[in-house]
Formats: sequence, C-alpha cells, structure tokens
Amino acid sequence: MNPIIKALARRAGFYGLAGWVAITLNFMIPRLMPGDPVQVMVAQAQGTLKPEAIAATKLALGIDDEVSLWRQYLGYLTEQFSGNLGMSYSRRVPVIELIVEALGWTVFLAGTAVVIAFVLGTVLGVIATWRRGGWLDHGLPPMLSLISAFPYFWMAMLLLWIFGLQLGWAPARGAYDPSINPGWNTDFFVSSIKHAILPGLTLVIASLGGWMISMRSAMISVLGEDFIRFARVRGLSDKRIMLHYAARNAIIPNITGFGMALGYVLGGALLTEMVFGYPGQGFLLLDAVRSQDYPLMQGLFLTITLSVLVANFIVDALTLAIDPRTRR
Repeated sequence: MNPIIKALARRAGFYGLAGWVAITLNFMIPRLMPGDPVQVMVAQAQGTLKPEAIAATKLALGIDDEVSLWRQYLGYLTEQFSGNLGMSYSRRVPVIELIVEALGWTVFLAGTAVVIAFVLGTVLGVIATWRRGGWLDHGLPPMLSLISAFPYFWMAMLLLWIFGLQLGWAPARGAYDPSINPGWNTDFFVSSIKHAILPGLTLVIASLGGWMISMRSAMISVLGEDFIRFARVRGLSDKRIMLHYAARNAIIPNITGFGMALGYVLGGALLTEMVFGYPGQGFLLLDAVRSQDYPLMQGLFLTITLSVLVANFIVDALTLAIDPRTRR
C-alpha cells in the first residue's frame, strides 16, 4: 500500500474516533447539567409555552423521560447524521439554518483574514531570514510583537474609533448596508467587502506577527542543519537554498498552525464580531449563551469541533506530501 495512503488511513481512524467523542459529549453535557434545560426555556418564556411546545422542545433536544438514555443517544446520533440539529427555541427556526447563515459570514471574514495573515507573515519571515541583519529583520519583528501583545478586541475598538467613527473611511457596524437587498449582485458584494475591512484588518494585524516570527525562527533553525551546509558546499545559490531547502522544511510547523487556525475560524472571532456587530459564528454563539439556547449551543459546538478535526486532517495530508519523514 502507498505509504501516504496508509498513514492517512491511520489518521482518519483517529479523527473518526475524536469526532464520535465530540458528538457523544455534545449529547451528554446538557443532560449532566443541573436541572432541566427545557424548564429554563419555559421560565425565560415566562411560562407561556404550551405543553405541545414543551414536548416538541424536548424531542428536539432528544430528552424523553420515558425513553432510556441509550435509546435517546441512538436517536440523537440518527438525527445528527441526517443533518437535523434541532430547533432554536429563542429564534424559532432550525439550528442548521442559523449556523449556515452565520458560517458564510465567518468564513468570508475570519477565513480570508487568516489566509492573508498566514501568507503575508510566512513570506515576511522568509525574506527577513534571507536578509538577516537588514532593517526588515531588526525592525519588523519587535514592532509586530508589540502590536500582537495588545488584546485584539482593543485593536478592534481602536480601528473602529479612528477609521470608522472619526475618519469615516469604512463602515463601523454590521456586515452590509441594510438598504441593500442581500443577493448575488454587485452592490451587495461591494458593501460586504467595505464592512469587512475593519474587522478583517483587526484579525490580520493581531496575528501577522506570530506567523512571521514563527517562520523566521524555524528558518534560522533549519539553516543550521547539515543538509543546508551540504547544499552550500555543492555551490547552490543562496536563493535556491533559501526557497527550495530551508523554507520547504521550515514551513511545516507553520502549516500545522495554519490548519489549527483555519479550523477555529468557524468559532468566529468572538470579540471582534461583538465590537463590529458582525453576524458570524462567534456573535451567534454569544447570543446562544446569553439566551441559554441549548440546541443552538450544541449545534455550534459540534460545528466548531468537527471543523477543527477536518482542518487538521487536511493539514496532516499536506504534511505527509511535503515531508516524507512523517510517513513512517
């Protein structure tokens, strides 16, 4: 069997087990909490829910006092694999619809910001190492480290105040202009980009320093290896050594970190979305916690967990393709 396929099969088994554990925890946590979550919902609705609504809510949560926990669990698994994540009791719409809507905004904002920060930070790290001792190597890492030390929600409020409220260069709130009808049209697309500038810039600035410093440190470590000395003895150019030998090996830790960051994108940049009122996954999660919307919290938890597992599996596949040593 191909060593890459064999290694991927082993990892797929591990990630499948982790996914099953996540689904099981998602089922058990509401049942381990004190009290009855449905009674909390009734109390928040000021006792106005009808018995039929209470029964339907329990059914959506998979809670039935007359059915054994094991049968509830099997029913819950069936519903999850069929894509039925229940009904949000606070918004009275299917959870899957809310998650899909928020997911699009989060992927557009946080996903794009993570990709830009990763690519830009990795390239800057390679250039800084290639030209060690120059202004880029001496000046940029300390400056980016200082910026990264500030909480990113503080950076979000600063950018909002300066560019959104004082200068008016970019919209300050929301994901698009309310006067525009959402759809596949130019006005909506342009408005979405304008509203994503400030929150996206916040995420890029907050994470850029970490990617650059990580790549620079890995490059310096790799440049001290024996195969780099051998490449220099062979008379290869510095550019070829830096790009084809040093950068290819040094980027592996960054790719792993990128996979983790990309997986957590679906969790949304919670505080950034709060500051800018951006309707992504993080903002939706905050709203679910505030209203104690258990079906919505469960759906979001499951989405975030599975996205992290899928992202890490993809990164494992890329690592296996790049570095033959990981196939053993």
